Amino acid sequence: MADVVDLSGRSAVVTGAGQGLGRGIAVALAEAGAAVTIAGRTAAPLEAVAAEIAALGGTASIVIADIARAEDLARIVGSAQDRFGGIDILVNNAQQAVLGPIMELDDAGYRLTFETGPLAVFRMMRACHPAMKARGGGAIVNIASSAAIAWDTTGAGVYGSMKEAIRTLSRTAASEWGRDGIRVNVIAPLAASPSLVGWLDAMPGGPDAFLATVPLGRVGDPQRDVGAVVRFLASDSARYVTGATIPVDGGQANWQ
Repeated sequence: MADVVDLSGRSAVVTGAGQGLGRGIAVALAEAGAAVTIAGRTAAPLEAVAAEIAALGGTASIVIADIARAEDLARIVGSAQDRFGGIDILVNNAQQAVLGPIMELDDAGYRLTFETGPLAVFRMMRACHPAMKARGGGAIVNIASSAAIAWDTTGAGVYGSMKEAIRTLSRTAASEWGRDGIRVNVIAPLAASPSLVGWLDAMPGGPDAFLATVPLGRVGDPQRDVGAVVRFLASDSARYVTGATIPVDGGQANWQ
């Protein structure tokens, strides 16, 4: 383990866990002792993550699911309960998004971003609530994006607005579910992923131009940087933290 966080005996669900940020978060939780249900649309990447977790001595269960489908989300929750006896931690990481200027987008792109964003988060939080309440509480971590607060949001209007909707849902759930012992927080990460690498390579000036805007001078590691923060938020060390949005981006965005 990279720190003293102990999640032994707890059951976690991570969506979009086959690569990038989701993979890093799932492995970080497993390192701390959590049994992790990892969900995604493609079997092979999930199997690789499950094997990685097993090699660390951890436990992972795979669910092939499309978060845009309500029945698939119910199946993820049911699988976690059946396999591990309940749910203590939920990380809503998966998100499909269509980027581009407003006049170049259509209803289908907007709908996809909505259905895999705030609607999926809404459904998953509601589905996990009874299981968490039955175990005396739990921790939910959702994902925001600095795309919503950049000084120029050109090309990111739909994606950014969906991420802000997730922040509002998260804050409301934190307010309503605190009495049930359920904490809900949001992270705004900057972490290495296949999509980010491709985006940086396509930028004018390349990755160096973007990295110049990051005070710590690098893109975060999904497991060691972002996963470690999620692990903390899921633990008893963060038992008095809820309703917060926490940047995990090396200081790149100004969330004040």
